[in-house]
Amino acid sequence: MSNTTGMANLNLTGDDGTVPTEDEVNPWEVHASSATGVDYDKLIKRFGSSPIDSALLSKFETALGQPPHFLLRRGIVFSHRDMDQILALHSQGKPFFLYTGRGPSSEAMHMGHVIPFLFTKWLQEAFNVPLVIQMTDDEKFLWKDISLETARSYTTENAKDIIALGFDPERTFIFSDLDYIGSSPEFYRNMCRVQKAVTFNQAKGIFGFTESDCIGKISFPAIQAAPSFSSSFPRIFNSRSDIPCLIPCAIDQDPYFRMTRDVAPRIGCPKPALLHSTFFPALQGCQTKMSASDANSSVFLTDTPKAVKDKINKYAFSGGGATVEEHKKNGGNCDIDVSYQYLRFFLDDDQRLEKIRQDYSSGDLLTGYLKKELIELLQAFLKSHQEKRKAVTDEVVKQFMTPRKLKFDY
Repeated sequence: MSNTTGMANLNLTGDDGTVPTEDEVNPWEVHASSATGVDYDKLIKRFGSSPIDSALLSKFETALGQPPHFLLRRGIVFSHRDMDQILALHSQGKPFFLYTGRGPSSEAMHMGHVIPFLFTKWLQEAFNVPLVIQMTDDEKFLWKDISLETARSYTTENAKDIIALGFDPERTFIFSDLDYIGSSPEFYRNMCRVQKAVTFNQAKGIFGFTESDCIGKISFPAIQAAPSFSSSFPRIFNSRSDIPCLIPCAIDQDPYFRMTRDVAPRIGCPKPALLHSTFFPALQGCQTKMSASDANSSVFLTDTPKAVKDKINKYAFSGGGATVEEHKKNGGNCDIDVSYQYLRFFLDDDQRLEKIRQDYSSGDLLTGYLKKELIELLQAFLKSHQEKRKAVTDEVVKQFMTPRKLKFDY
């Protein structure tokens, strides 16, 4: 970006240099064909999920006695599978649990990684249910050029960031695949059941595996499926296999759980329900998601106030006019402006956000002031988070990651 008001040159090319004509969304790659990002309406139809509409939001409010989270209200959590059934269970006083995860690909998490955990924390507190968090360090060993030891060390560092968001150790179990699978026969047995129920042709069709992929990749989906089943955690659920699961995740993880939902009835388990979120865009624009492998596309939880300011001012794609005069005349485009899009994820004041949208769209608010608003919000969040993380010792991590009974009785 040449300055704080001008629009940067938007690069819509994929990794191979071509311009995509369709959105590419899978667990390992996200590229949009439009500057406004992925067409989520098309994705709902393609994946066969259901949109979160006003009727479902009303059911949330009725079931919880409070307004839905702002990520739900704003359509950032936009799609679901069987959420109405979960709400019905809650209304009947019947149990369910939450399952989400993190693939620890780097020592430091970025702001995009935080969103699903903040939303999951709200779900856990609103419904008062147990939560299991899978750290797929085995996956990162298989897909990335890192050692097992490095992948496991990333799990510890990432777990500290997750714990610092305020999760309750009496209701939350965090586990490393590299550690837990070897100590849990029940988890491994569920993996085997899933592996037997899915053919290689099916896995290839769902995930795009090729003959050159290592066999570890081909078997991994069963590992991500296993936490969907309560019997994988006998200490938490008293060996019960009938407790349903709700999985909040980004929409790119849906292929894993479409497979899981197909398998579940065949192995005598409930189908997991899902809540899908949109992607947290890269600083360079909404056509791809923020990536831990590109420092300039991301704001990391370890960034200093100066680093945040420099990254937003230098890299955050602007929807403003090329000059101040043009911007004041024509206004800014919030749909492609990254600073505004980030505020949608982190500014919980609906009225304040709407005022910013109106002022920026009309041209009354310049890009520089919009970026300043975001910078101050992110700096305050990171200052608080970094202070909380210092209190998360290795002993605290061990407490969360020790297999144990939680505060719930089954």
